[in-house]
Amino acid sequence: MRYFFILFLIFSVTAQAQLPFEKEVQQIKQRNDSLWESSKETIVFTGSSSIRFWNDIQERFPQHQVLNTGFGGSQFSDLEHYLDELILNYNPVKVFIYEGDNDVFAKKKPKKIMQLAENILDTLKQKKPDMEIVLISAKPSISRWKFRGKYRRLNRKLHKLASETKGIDYVDVWYPMLDKRKVKQDIFIEDGLHMNTKGYDIWYDVIKNYMD
Repeated sequence: MRYFFILFLIFSVTAQAQLPFEKEVQQIKQRNDSLWESSKETIVFTGSSSIRFWNDIQERFPQHQVLNTGFGGSQFSDLEHYLDELILNYNPVKVFIYEGDNDVFAKKKPKKIMQLAENILDTLKQKKPDMEIVLISAKPSISRWKFRGKYRRLNRKLHKLASETKGIDYVDVWYPMLDKRKVKQDIFIEDGLHMNTKGYDIWYDVIKNYMD
């Protein structure tokens, strides 16, 4: 009996370890549920911290109902687990996805990253075929500049996937954030990874063309 109890405890701990963002996702859901008007068309922005910290996203697009369901530190595999809570439950007409930044930093192989991305797109298209999906390219940053080759490779693959898949768009934020061949230095906060207002100004200028 004690043996089975120990196995149960191990299983419970393992199950919890597989859901590191569960508490954060529930908080995101509670916040957005209080803001969301189901009678209005909805656009969702989701993904890792570059989305999470875009605090004025609704103010920048006042003509739309915009929900931010970004969760910091996430990867494609994390988003795949929470597609209902972060996207589908809000019945959006369009979703912008920013993932891949942390996947590359975690040294995941491009093939694995793209497999996860394709799984997410397939699931979203099966459950809501008329929803438009926009993949946001990985961004350059000061703190991760040494991985720029891997990020550019990922962006090429994401672009190719979008161009070959109906209902999928790709928006490039990589090159607008560069000053010639180097990343702009004045568009980040102190950590050199997350953007300040100037950085989000660049994103807005690019993404606004994909809102309608």
